Amino acid sequence: MGKRSGKGGCCGWFLVLVVALVVGLAIYFTIKSKHQNFLEADGAPGAVSKKYADALKIALQFFDVQKSGKLADNKIEWRGDSALEDGSVAKLDLSKGMYDAGDHMKFGFPMAFTATVLSWAILEYGGHMKAVDQLEPAQGSLKWITDFLINAHPKENVLYIQVGDPEEDHKCWDRPEDMKEKRPLTMVNTSYPGSDVAAETAAAMASASLVFKSNDSDYSSNLLKHAKQLFTFADKHRAKYSTKIREVQSYYNSTGYGDELLWAASWLYHATRDQSYLDYVTGKNGESFAKWESPTWFSWDDKLPGTHVLLSRVSFFGSKDAANTENLENYRKTAEAIMCGLLPTSPSATSSRTDGGLIWVSEWNALQHPVAISFLAVLYSDYMLTSMTTKLSCDGESFSPSDLRKFAISQAEYVLGKNPMKMSYLVGYWENYPQFVHHRGASIPANKKTSCTDGFKWLDSDEPNPNDAVGALVGGPFLNESYVDSRNNSMQGEPSTYNSALLVGLLSGLVTTSSVVQSFT
Repeated sequence: MGKRSGKGGCCGWFLVLVVALVVGLAIYFTIKSKHQNFLEADGAPGAVSKKYADALKIALQFFDVQKSGKLADNKIEWRGDSALEDGSVAKLDLSKGMYDAGDHMKFGFPMAFTATVLSWAILEYGGHMKAVDQLEPAQGSLKWITDFLINAHPKENVLYIQVGDPEEDHKCWDRPEDMKEKRPLTMVNTSYPGSDVAAETAAAMASASLVFKSNDSDYSSNLLKHAKQLFTFADKHRAKYSTKIREVQSYYNSTGYGDELLWAASWLYHATRDQSYLDYVTGKNGESFAKWESPTWFSWDDKLPGTHVLLSRVSFFGSKDAANTENLENYRKTAEAIMCGLLPTSPSATSSRTDGGLIWVSEWNALQHPVAISFLAVLYSDYMLTSMTTKLSCDGESFSPSDLRKFAISQAEYVLGKNPMKMSYLVGYWENYPQFVHHRGASIPANKKTSCTDGFKWLDSDEPNPNDAVGALVGGPFLNESYVDSRNNSMQGEPSTYNSALLVGLLSGLVTTSSVVQSFT
């Protein structure tokens, strides 16, 4: 046999290199397409969805509607200064914070949850918010709450958790700017402990400390100091706050404190990277309170689903030492079970849905649960994509991150008008939204002065609200998907700040696409 020519050998190697290059490029573009730009190292946002960007801008405005205190740079023309003396009976400034819903109460438990969720949304999707000029409004609203929470914690084992008397407050229908009723304070302390509300406040401050760490380190450090103190207080003096403070039982009755302890410890771990907090949630406290592989619904009262997803983050992105503990994996397994329950074609899909596909758990404030769980679904989808986890196994069937995102989109679309009522449940979005929202300030003309009781004529008026409570997410539809737009229908028509925080989280995740950061610090 003759010798191979040197020229032919070079050509052969050249062809091999060309083929390898083509194959490599094909693999690269396949992966890039499959992950829809989520794998960019800098997490830069992709194309912006105008629909969700518009809805996000509107949803964030409800925090301005709800603000108490001296309103600097007031953006809501029918709002003004109010509750400037809140806290004065204890020589504290509790004038800031936000009114809970359509009334004038400041309930610390749901307000702190609002701050925690808003912090989480900013930490995960601050880049998305910035891309549509909504990061500063979100941070400003968060700080309005955390300023209140700091002042509400004057001593290590004292936390003021309520401003106003709910029974007396609900005897009035007036504008917050005109209210004259007494504003008593309620606290938890070692004699009247409240692990749930104290731990939720710790979670709010720990998560917010991460938000402000890069641009206001002193404020961030102060928040973290308060968070650590409150967590210690909550853990050492274990009790439900509503056990002894009976007046809250008809409004924000707590069903337990174990979920808040785990939630707070999880946020403190993210804020400090102190292994003791991770040991806390993976040790006996996790075994006692986590309810592994028993999915529940995320809400102001139940933080377990949020905790499972937040700790799955450590499993996805944490160090090998942190990620390989068995109980940490139990959190991720439970998060997976929650996700499997949401997907309509999953073998374990929940039956808690309307015929139109909306997750439906409770007739009171029905939209809280679908919006809250959809926020978690977007997060988990993005954790999977960022970590190149391509499959979610649900009883032997596989689903992709895009399946979770499609579910979340379906819930958002329902809220924004794709529903049997053809109504947007977000006030100010689209042409058809509720006109008789159960909200005192929105229902009374700004140029009318009212006392406690003579304002009830506006509650009973047949005229639409003279002021739009822009960004309010109302309670939502009944199981049969009907909605009665009546001001006296507080079950369906009353908005809340925590609903808005959850919606902001969901919309921020959908407004564009990008990888999530692998560490908050």
